[in-house]
Amino acid sequence: MRTISSEQIEQAVYELAKNACLRLTPSCLCALNAAAAAEEKDSAAAFALRTVLQNADTAAKEKMAVCQDTGYAVILAEIGQDVHIKGKLFSDAVNSGVRHAYEDFCFRKSICDPITRVNTADNTPASVHTEIVSGDRITLTFLPKGFGSENMSRLFMLTPAKGVPGIIDSIVETVRLAGSKPCPPVYVGVGIGGTFDTCAFLAKKALTREIGSANPREDIAAIEREALKRINALHIGAQGFGGKTTALGVSCEWAPTHIAGLPVAVNIQCHCVRCEKITLE
Repeated sequence: MRTISSEQIEQAVYELAKNACLRLTPSCLCALNAAAAAEEKDSAAAFALRTVLQNADTAAKEKMAVCQDTGYAVILAEIGQDVHIKGKLFSDAVNSGVRHAYEDFCFRKSICDPITRVNTADNTPASVHTEIVSGDRITLTFLPKGFGSENMSRLFMLTPAKGVPGIIDSIVETVRLAGSKPCPPVYVGVGIGGTFDTCAFLAKKALTREIGSANPREDIAAIEREALKRINALHIGAQGFGGKTTALGVSCEWAPTHIAGLPVAVNIQCHCVRCEKITLE
């Protein structure tokens, strides 16, 4: 049994929030650079891609938020069953870390009551997803999720007869309807199977994978490849200016589902992919 204090969790979330909001992930930067190199140098798409890369470079150097929408704080926590958390409730420690990071670094506070629209003024509560896993460690993944892209996400309750073609059609149609609104080139997270709610979580979890990684199941990886090919054939392009790259990647996660259903959730992430991870031990 390992004891991890709530103060350790709070400090870890604080550091994750700071780092995630200040910089793009390495795989995102790599994908953006590859996309820029693939475009005609004098095209509008190439200009847009060079601009977002310059913005990311400036944000990292000046320690400023890489996007003004520092998002809904989404935390995915894998908690070992042999961990004892000492001190505050886990959720309270997470929210405290978010609160102090957003205040100290002047990140925009965007969380409000859905009816009155009154802002909570500290970007809490965070969206916290916990999974109990084997071992005596806690792994925390921080994903600041902007809503220009979140608003373009969709959930489909397909019939089983739709099969793989229906899954791919749903992914591509979501991106097509989104157009330039989510600040493409986008990163597409997809959840397949489970229930109405679990497939949405899987889609969010898929966005924490490195861009360009493939699902270990070959049939799922084939869906990722075909969906990406068809999305880029839409030629929406960077910031809607056309070109070869509408999506940087498609990542799918899956779970068993009911014999009568085929849930598919598509969670859109803008070109500003921000995600940080740490393991406490």
